[in-house]
Amino acid sequence: MSQAVHNEYLMYPASFLVLEIWEEISGCFTLTLQPDPVVTTSFAPGQFYMLYIFGHGEVPISVSGDPVETETLTFTVLAVGSVTRKLCSVKAGDTVGLRGPFGNGWPLKLAKGHDVLVIAGGLGLAPLRPVIYHLISHASDYGKITLIYGTRTPDMILFQDELASWDERDDMTVLLTVDSAGSDWYGHVGVVTELIENAGIDPVRTTTMACGPEIMMRFTAYGLIDIGMAASDIYVSMERNMKCALGHCGRCQYGPHFVCKDGPVFAFDQVENLFRVREV
Repeated sequence: MSQAVHNEYLMYPASFLVLEIWEEISGCFTLTLQPDPVVTTSFAPGQFYMLYIFGHGEVPISVSGDPVETETLTFTVLAVGSVTRKLCSVKAGDTVGLRGPFGNGWPLKLAKGHDVLVIAGGLGLAPLRPVIYHLISHASDYGKITLIYGTRTPDMILFQDELASWDERDDMTVLLTVDSAGSDWYGHVGVVTELIENAGIDPVRTTTMACGPEIMMRFTAYGLIDIGMAASDIYVSMERNMKCALGHCGRCQYGPHFVCKDGPVFAFDQVENLFRVREV
């Protein structure tokens, strides 16, 4: 939303028109939405909206589109619950509700002048996609850009055409891995932490942004710390079950933090102790 209407729609959903929807991989859909009536939208990479399906409920989803697109918003959604399944069944021309944006976003300003390592697991590439768009369009502000991306199997790789185009760039390195694959896969097989050694990282001048399953982020963070990276230079996205997005309901409390207000992005040294505790 533009700043003029932003506060109004923190608590009440605004109507958005579904312009396009397509299936990225099995059960995972990308939606392009436009405000109705049309107003300028804006978000910082890493921020999320509450997407509301009338009569069903709402869910928090990070924006997966390009931040410079100011007339539309793009979201990539996995159909895993009743609300997300309904959200993934909408058609072009349907209307959904949006509240937001919420959250603090990725530390792109702090990372200026540094090498940037982006590490994604599974659907975690979607919240990091706006980061990559920003890094590419402002490449002169950053050093070496590296993306490490892992999924369970090759057919679960998101944004395959974009990954191929990013890999062709001179200013970016893309490293892919899968947990398991058949004989038709010629890439790396294994967890994402195995690719850290192949990335040629300078731990002193690198800022890392990671999103994926918590177990992946934990082992990734410790793997980076083992090679000399400071925990304060490793950022993770702690998207959790959020209900109000305003810090009122307490559903997203993560130790002393409310993810919707204090996150969803945290430096690893802020949340390291909580990674060791189940069901925080």
